[in-house]
Amino acid sequence: MNFEKGLQLYKNGDFESALEVFNTLIDQEPGNTENHLYRGRLLIRLGKGTEALADFDLLVSIEQYNTDFISDRSVVLHLLGRNEEALEELDRAANLDPNNPYRYSSRAYFKDRVGDFEGAIEDYEKAISLDPDDAIAYNNLGIVEEKLGRKEKAQRTFKKADELAGYPPKKDEDKPQNDSPGKPSTVPADRVLSTNSSKKMSFRHFLSTLTRLFTDSATRKEFKTYLLTFLGSKPPRNS
Repeated sequence: MNFEKGLQLYKNGDFESALEVFNTLIDQEPGNTENHLYRGRLLIRLGKGTEALADFDLLVSIEQYNTDFISDRSVVLHLLGRNEEALEELDRAANLDPNNPYRYSSRAYFKDRVGDFEGAIEDYEKAISLDPDDAIAYNNLGIVEEKLGRKEKAQRTFKKADELAGYPPKKDEDKPQNDSPGKPSTVPADRVLSTNSSKKMSFRHFLSTLTRLFTDSATRKEFKTYLLTFLGSKPPRNS
């Protein structure tokens, strides 16, 4: 058995067989970070989050300043419902990599998921200050503004996102209608990242929505490749 075989099985969606390969590789070479990384991801896909966390714990212990490992670990913690710890990991990744806008976008997404909308806005604005051309961050910022009922501000943010993404302006009839005064606005259907109202979500759902946080920056390439491997293709702009 070799890494290439395990990786191909993984990409083909044969997770059980791929897991057997990576278990064997780890038995042969304990502590190999690449093998533990993929086994951890496979275990998550198979719904074995606690076992996956053990691999990510090991990865972070081996490379304690690797922000990709830290970020991966935060995803597992979130899926296990350990949100305080997940946030601590996202904070640590941002502190170690303060000039990377992805660190703030990913933390903003997490804060949005757990209901900290003001915190999410702050992080999206920080991400945008570091990468003013990130249409995805603008789009996601607009979604949070909509949730808080800041309709006019959200529409300006969406307009900026569309301009950066090269989308034509929407016609008046395509724009969402005003909600009742004083009530939070309904997020436009074409902007929604998730239709699942539960705080808990499947790993695939988390990945499919989290992917929207990425741009093509080289500093995000590895983790972006990880997400797209699960999805099998480039995600659409809207759900």
